[in-house]
Amino acid sequence: MAERRVLVTGGAGFVGSHLVDALVERGDRVRVLDSLDPQVHGPERRAPAWLNPGAELVVGDVRDPDAWAPVLKDVDVVYHLAAAVGVGQSMYRVADYTAVNTMGTAHLLQTLIDREMMLERLVVASSMSIYGEGRYTRPDGSAPAAVLRTADRLRARQWEPADADGTPLTPAPTDEAKALDPTSIYALTKTDQERMVLQIGEAYRIPSVALRFFNIYGPRQALSNPYTGVAAIFSARLLNGEPPLIFEDGGQRRDFVSVHDVVRALLLAGEAPGAVGRALNVGSGRAVSVREVADTLARVLGVDAEPEVSGKYRVGDIRHCFSDISAAREALGYEPRVTFEAGMEELVGWLRAQERPESGIERHAAELAARGLTL
Repeated sequence: MAERRVLVTGGAGFVGSHLVDALVERGDRVRVLDSLDPQVHGPERRAPAWLNPGAELVVGDVRDPDAWAPVLKDVDVVYHLAAAVGVGQSMYRVADYTAVNTMGTAHLLQTLIDREMMLERLVVASSMSIYGEGRYTRPDGSAPAAVLRTADRLRARQWEPADADGTPLTPAPTDEAKALDPTSIYALTKTDQERMVLQIGEAYRIPSVALRFFNIYGPRQALSNPYTGVAAIFSARLLNGEPPLIFEDGGQRRDFVSVHDVVRALLLAGEAPGAVGRALNVGSGRAVSVREVADTLARVLGVDAEPEVSGKYRVGDIRHCFSDISAAREALGYEPRVTFEAGMEELVGWLRAQERPESGIERHAAELAARGLTL
C-alpha cells in the first residue's frame, strides 16, 4: 500500500495513541491534533511518554475553527476521535460537551466544505451510548412496545426494565437497526457527530464511516480521570487498597472490547469499500456484568476485595447494552481477537507499572449527588 497522510484527532489519548502506533508502523505519515486536556493528561498538559515519536504532534483545540485548515493540509485520511467523554459529567457540563463534540465536528466538516478538501476516507468515533437501552425481548420473543425504567421503579430498586404493561424483559444483542435513544448529553453529542459526518460525507462525496464503540479498555486509560472506563476505575481502586464502587446492583451488562480490537476495526474502516456511508458496531460480541468485571480484576490482582454496591442510580445510565457485531464482520472483515480474560490480564499488567493516582470516583459521585443526578 502506498504511503498515506493521516490525521488523528485526539491522537495523544487512549485509543488515539494506539491507532497512531499502528499507522506509523504501517508506514503512514501521521499528524496528531490534540488539546492535551488536563483532565486526561494532567495539569501540566504534557504529551504522554507513549506518544509515538514518528508522528507529528500539533497541540490545538477542535473548538477553534482556525485550528483545522493547517492540520488538514495534504491529508488523505482523517480519524476523528477527539471528544469529551463521560455520561455523568456531560449532564452538568452541557456547554462543554456540546462545544467539543458537536461543534468540534462541525468545524472539521465546515473546513472540508469551505476549502473543497477531498479525503480518501473520514472515520468518526461514535458510541454505543447513542442506543440508550439495548435490545430486549418479551417472554414470547416479541419486541416490547417500550423499555421503561421509571423514577418510581428505580427508587424502589427495581433495576430491570419492563414493557409498558409491566411485563419483564430479557436483554438481547443490540444491532445497528435498533432505534437510537440517547439518554445523556454525551450520547446526544455522539449522535450528532455520527449523523453529521455521514450526512456531509454523502452530500460532498467524502467516503465516511462511523464506528459505534462499546466499552473500550486496555493500557493507557487515564487513571486520574473518573470518567474513564469502568475497568480502569475499578483497577485503580483495587491497587489503592479500596473496593470497587458499583452503582445499582452490579448486574448491568455491557460489552467490553480491547483497545487492540478497536484499532483493528479503525484500520479496516479506513479502507473497506463496504463500510462507506455506514454506522457499525465495534465490540466483543459478549455480555459481561459490571460485577463480573470487579470480580475478575480482583482475582487477577490477587486481591480479596468485596465491591461496595451503592444501590444508587445515575441519571443517564442504562441497564443493559451489548453488541451484535454481524454487520462489522460483513462490512469490515472485523473479528475480535482479545478475550475478556486475556484483556484484563494485560490491563492489570500495565497498571502495576503505573503510579497510584486517586481514581476520583468519590468526587464524581459527590458531584452527581450535589446536582440531584443520583437516585
